[in-house]
Amino acid sequence: MWLVIALGLTVAHGLWHWPLWLAGIFLAIGLLHPLLQFSFIPYRYAFGRYLITETAVYLRSGFVFRKEEAVPISRIQNVTLEAGPLLASKGLQEVQIETASTQHSIAGVTTAVAGQLRDRIMQLAQEARDDA
Repeated sequence: MWLVIALGLTVAHGLWHWPLWLAGIFLAIGLLHPLLQFSFIPYRYAFGRYLITETAVYLRSGFVFRKEEAVPISRIQNVTLEAGPLLASKGLQEVQIETASTQHSIAGVTTAVAGQLRDRIMQLAQEARDDA
């Protein structure tokens, strides 16, 4: 998006003699934004917490705007692991917990821990279905 704005400002400079430094600012933002996003990956996931009990998975995230969720084990239908290119480059994965109505996630856990979480949550969900 920033690069498109920089291109538009470059065209505006050619057509209407707008200051070229405006395009330079947006070009710099467009080039620095992905680098900053990549460098802040560990900090983005540092404030997430989770607790798995026999009855629910409790999730907490955020530093300024905190969000707390409780997902009943009996409602969990599927648990998947995902890692986009940025998470994979840091050796991290996202555990996605799916219920019938929504999806919750535990982001920024290592690959080994993600596999253990998936197995434990699915084991508890299966036991809850068997007890019902």
